Amino acid sequence: MLAKQTLGRTGMEITRVGFGSWVVAGSGWRFSWGDTDDTESIAAVRHAIASGVNWIDTAAVYGLGHAEELVGKAIANLSEKPYVFTKAGLVWDRDNPSATPRRIMKPASVRREVEDSLRRLGVERIDLYQVHWPDTGESLEYAGDGFGTVSPNATPLEEYWQVMADLKAEGKVGAIGLSNHDVAQLEAAEKIAHVDAIQPPFSAINRSAAAEVAWAAANGTGVIAYSPMQSGLLSGAFTAERAASLGADDWRSTHADFTAGLAANLQLADALKPIAARHGVSVAEVAIAWVLAWPGISGAIVGARTASQVDGWIGAGDLELTVADLDEIGAAITATGAGTGPAKARNAG
Repeated sequence: MLAKQTLGRTGMEITRVGFGSWVVAGSGWRFSWGDTDDTESIAAVRHAIASGVNWIDTAAVYGLGHAEELVGKAIANLSEKPYVFTKAGLVWDRDNPSATPRRIMKPASVRREVEDSLRRLGVERIDLYQVHWPDTGESLEYAGDGFGTVSPNATPLEEYWQVMADLKAEGKVGAIGLSNHDVAQLEAAEKIAHVDAIQPPFSAINRSAAAEVAWAAANGTGVIAYSPMQSGLLSGAFTAERAASLGADDWRSTHADFTAGLAANLQLADALKPIAARHGVSVAEVAIAWVLAWPGISGAIVGARTASQVDGWIGAGDLELTVADLDEIGAAITATGAGTGPAKARNAG
């Protein structure tokens, strides 16, 4: 049985690793990972659940609804369904699916989105409903951390967070969360309704959300971290050759982590290999376990295209890194100069 942890004050006991569906969303949209096979994707989701994973994280925008539909198919006939978490606030142009989605959290839009997500997922209630990004009223361009600018069309946080609280009170969603929001925004939201969970990016490469994680720990808020392997860079299998071969329909092909920062990132991944060997686990599991060792983090979202890829990270939630391991990883982060943020939590190790 996989290790579990309570997600903030929600009462949900979640496995420390959860299945992330962005990677299986398919091609033909702005932030695609390239072509996928739906049969293999559904098999990957089901294998994760059969292996003990009890939550799935998805979003309406992933595959422009396709990922939610896949999740719905994967869980449709299960006698015991996993928790399902999804997100709202990235709205796409149906006439131009390759265009960049817009960050919109207008109340009427959110209410349309939740109904669409419930239908695609085939569930009566969403266990955790999250705001994907702060509303800016503008298009979204992936930049690692920090997107876009605020326009006069933006919906104020106080307005869209109240709508999220209303959906919870109505029973359409069980808990509400904020993804990619900073501390000031979290504090503003908390004054209106408790922030049940946050979803920041967090990995040994991207530690930029350390302040948000600390805020969550101090406020009884759960944290589910995304991209703990930094989109494959810390999987142990990624190479410079693989980066050079990424297709034009794969968003990673032009991202700084896979271009200008690639050498340092791969050096950090190499530094995890001796630790993985000592524990008899994969490099991916060490990378994920490092995230889970960070104080305040409840769980980590991990994607997989196939069932075999799930097997490569499923043990991360039960892997206990030692103080020496954490020191070694912290030293490697400093030495390589990879990524941004503190190399080690103040009260870790």
